[in-house]
Order: sequence, then C-alpha cells, then structure tokens
Amino acid sequence: MNANEILEIENKHTSGTYAKQSLVIVRGQGASLFDADGKEYLDCSSGHGVANLGHAHPKVAEALYKQANTLITLFESFPNDQRATLMKKITALVPGLERVFLCNSGTESVEAAFKFSRISTGRKNIVAAMRAFHGRTYGSLSATYNKKYREGFEPLVPGFSHVAYNNIEALEKAVNEETAAVILEVVQGEGGVYPANVAYVQAARRICDERGALLIVDEIQTGFGRTGKFFAIEHFGITPDLLCCAKSLAGGVPMGAVLIGKNVKNLTPGVHGSTFGGNPLSCAAANAALDVIQEEDLAGQAEAKGKYLMEKLKAIQSPNIREVRGLGLMVGIEMKQKVVPYIKALQEANIIALNAGMTVIRLLPPLVITYEQLDHLVDALTEILSTDFVTE
Repeated sequence: MNANEILEIENKHTSGTYAKQSLVIVRGQGASLFDADGKEYLDCSSGHGVANLGHAHPKVAEALYKQANTLITLFESFPNDQRATLMKKITALVPGLERVFLCNSGTESVEAAFKFSRISTGRKNIVAAMRAFHGRTYGSLSATYNKKYREGFEPLVPGFSHVAYNNIEALEKAVNEETAAVILEVVQGEGGVYPANVAYVQAARRICDERGALLIVDEIQTGFGRTGKFFAIEHFGITPDLLCCAKSLAGGVPMGAVLIGKNVKNLTPGVHGSTFGGNPLSCAAANAALDVIQEEDLAGQAEAKGKYLMEKLKAIQSPNIREVRGLGLMVGIEMKQKVVPYIKALQEANIIALNAGMTVIRLLPPLVITYEQLDHLVDALTEILSTDFVTE
C-alpha cells in the first residue's frame, strides 16, 4: 500500500481517539524512522519513551524470532524458562524488591500497584502529585492530575487526592493513618519534564515509613537507562515499596511490571492476574533488551549524551526559551508560548518530537542516538526556536 491508501484506511476505521498525523511511518532503524516514501526522520520521541534501544535492535528481533518458534503464550500459573530468567534479572536491578508482577503496559502496572497497596495496608486513600500523569484506565486516571484527561469520565475512583509536587510540607499534611500509598514520578514527564528534589523524594520515603503508607514510584518513562541510571530512583537514594515500569522494558514489545518490596503483604492467589502478563514472547524480548542495556551501557550513554545535549540547548540564544531542564536523555524545553507550531516546524525539518503540556517541547530520543544526530537536532532547534510563531 502507498501512503495515501494507508491514510485513507486508518482515517476510515480509526476509533477517533487519536489525533492522526499525515506522516505514514513504515520502518525504523536505530534513532531513525522512515516514511512510506523512504524519507528519513530523526526520532526524538521514541514512541513516547518506548524505544530506548532504538528501532529494530537485532538482538531483540532475534530473541522474538526464536521464541515465536518455540512458545508464544503461557499463563503465569505454569512456570516458564523465559519468565524465570526475566524475574531473576529484573529483581536483581533493585535490591530490596525481590518479587515482581508482570503485565502488559504502564497503566496496568499502576493499577496493580494501587490494588496491592490497598490489600496490603487495609487502607483506601492514595496521594498523588499535581501535574502527575500515571495512565488512562480508571485507577491510574484518578491519580492523573490534568483535567483534560479526566473530564467526561467522572465519577472516578474515590480516595485519590493531589498535592503540590516538590512540596514536603504539603505531603506531610496529606499523608495520614488512612493513606494506603503515595505515588510519585521522580521526573514528571507528561507534566512538563520536572525532576524532583532529592530532599522531597527522601522525605516521601520517610513520611510513608512513619505513617504506615506504601511508597509507589512510577518509572514507566524514566526507567531502563533513560535518566542516566538504570532506574531514576538511583539519583535519589531511596527504594520504594512498589516500582512501576513498562515502555522500554521489552525493547518495544508491550510489557509492564511492578517490582515489589517486603512491606507489601497479602498477595495471595487470585488477588490479581493478567492473561497475557509474563507471556514467553514478551519475556524473551525483555531478557534481550535488559542484556543490551547493560552490554551497551545505555544508561552511561544517556548520562553523557544528556549532559552534552543540555549544554548545547542552554547555549541557544533565543528570547522564546524560558528554561531547559531534564535528566539524562529526558529533556524539556519550556517556551514562552505554545509549542505546537515549533513541533510542526521540527517535523518539517524531519525531526519528530513531543509536547509536554502546552508550552514544553519534550525530547526523548533513543539512547543509541549518535552525537552527530544530536548536533543535527541542536542545529535545527537553534533555527526553529528563534522563530516567532503566531499562536492563538
């Protein structure tokens, strides 16, 4: 099919829940995407943070091929070699979190963490942060702050509240003997690429310990090397009770997980489950992806390349830039006006980027992006960000 045929079919049959681009992508390699006409684009979105390893990594592709010819699906009631290998690998990454629940997506991992918190503590309330984004299913949506995601779906799950991010005093007041858990992103992604203060995250750990609540950290976007560490919590010196991850876990194959600490109790058979969770195909992909992240030191690459990119971006002389912030290769450029025209201009320059709210350009390139590609990105941004776009 050519590009027009693909567009026509998708526009006819799509649910309507996505704002469709006119760009038809059919192939990826490393940090590049290619459209139906063979035109190359620099991918600085990574599929909303999924493609940390880049596109079509050969080791992930090989693992998928081999496993697809062996065993694709198996419910977790039956032990499996690929699943056992993955469980051992992923729990070894965070000392103190020795169990794992496997699922299929980020929002599923958050939902599981909420259920585990309530069954573990016997409490009902969940405290989240303002600007937080944790997913779109009902529990995770209830913890998500932005009203544009929530409107039209009320009533949401009761027992959720939001307090100011990076505000220890507000958290102290919000957490009490009825709080089952506090959930935080240590770098808010959709909320504008805001890193947390170390003191704030450590205070959250202390407050939860003092009041018998569990601490959930959402690393769905920050995990697997994105911020310059395997998990972003390594920057903050804490271990949560529950760590939610997904996105790049399986190298682009749908997969989610919740790492579980010793304070989480009452997880007995039937409390929760997932038909496809921990299937051998996804586990094989995840095993290969975790190996690649370590063998290629993608966290180290993200740290070095992130510093390089941030220095270059901060050197751009443009009156339209309010602030450049981020951690590793998770970077936000806050503008003084709406960013949709800038993102469109980047796409016209063959660069794909994301927004984070109305005024922040979010850059989430694959961790395998080259320095030459980073220079190309900075050159394009230098020109585009100096342009005054008329916005409504």
